[in-house]
Amino acid sequence: MGAVLVDSNVILDILTEDPKWGKWSEDSLARAADDGVVAINPIIYAEVSVRFETIEEMENTFPPSRFARLSMPWEAAFLAGKCFRKYRKLGGQRRSPLPDFYIGAHAAVSDLALLTRDPGRYRTYFPRLRLISP
Repeated sequence: MGAVLVDSNVILDILTEDPKWGKWSEDSLARAADDGVVAINPIIYAEVSVRFETIEEMENTFPPSRFARLSMPWEAAFLAGKCFRKYRKLGGQRRSPLPDFYIGAHAAVSDLALLTRDPGRYRTYFPRLRLISP
């Protein structure tokens, strides 16, 4: 399958043992890891880090040997900004996090699949993005 960028919501579902999404997220992450490389970027790392007290704890839970660390291309930042602007012009709420647009743009620009349980915004603003979602 190739590399799969893992959205923070999937990781947080597993960490929090979410009763609705935990099992789906865990099974989907395991399948993606069996099929190829699973990856995170600095935005995902930051969103997930709120669950940990120390960077050492975070690193032990998400070692680079299991989760590839990908840098975000500058093109992804540009695309994220453009998609976010379109979202706002179409009436999107400011409470919608810009990080979701960075994550989607990174996957789109880098030709990565995105493992997420929240595909709606990604389908709307990144229609050619390969999604692994419910």
